[in-house]
Amino acid sequence: MSATPYPYQWQPARVRAEFFRLLPISLFVVAFGAAFGLAAVQEGLEPLQALLMSVTVFAGASQFAAVDMWGTEVSLVPLLAVVFAINSRHLLMGASLYPVLRELPPVKRYGVLLLLTDANWAVAAQDYQNGRKNLEVIVGGGLVLWLAWVIGTILGVYFGGLLKDPQALGLDMVLGCFLLAMALGGRKSTRTLVAWAVASVAALAAWRWLPPNIHVVVGALAGGVVGFFWLEPGQGGQSRRDQEVS
Repeated sequence: MSATPYPYQWQPARVRAEFFRLLPISLFVVAFGAAFGLAAVQEGLEPLQALLMSVTVFAGASQFAAVDMWGTEVSLVPLLAVVFAINSRHLLMGASLYPVLRELPPVKRYGVLLLLTDANWAVAAQDYQNGRKNLEVIVGGGLVLWLAWVIGTILGVYFGGLLKDPQALGLDMVLGCFLLAMALGGRKSTRTLVAWAVASVAALAAWRWLPPNIHVVVGALAGGVVGFFWLEPGQGGQSRRDQEVS
């Protein structure tokens, strides 16, 4: 039995290292933050409102969706439904890191998740697959990405947007390529490859035939179902042993 119920050894120095590790990709986040800031003020938000949204919400796709639905009268329930649908992938992202997260006290655990993004989750998940527990990247990487998003929003709000259309230059592909590189760099098995394939096909089908943004959720759920029902040899037994120890 473990001497402490929360055995994770937090390393502050690694938080700083992970901050700089994700600094290069955060530069592209500035461009999208600027585009959001510009779009927000064009849709009628006050500069301070747009800035507060980026500071407190910190969810790029959801914020763009909220701005698209903004008007003199905002339908709150549809807005909440759309934002939840887009961000529901975080349920699976957090669940995938639970074997590490449970080694932190609940307050720290949920505090860490406030900074969870696609990018730092991908790094943490890859490190975990390779046998390294690295929650510091969630905090360090999340902080640099949050700062980049807020700085970009300020530029877009007060300076008219340094980059009105990041997609025109292909910058929307940067994060996708980064996530793909993280996936390819992790441990691969037949189970993992099948999960990728199923998630890809499901996401493409949903993108083609379902409402916008639903493909993100469908792809994540499809891949998650494969992982849930197809356990690697010994994985189920190990899980039960972990439960007994905890």
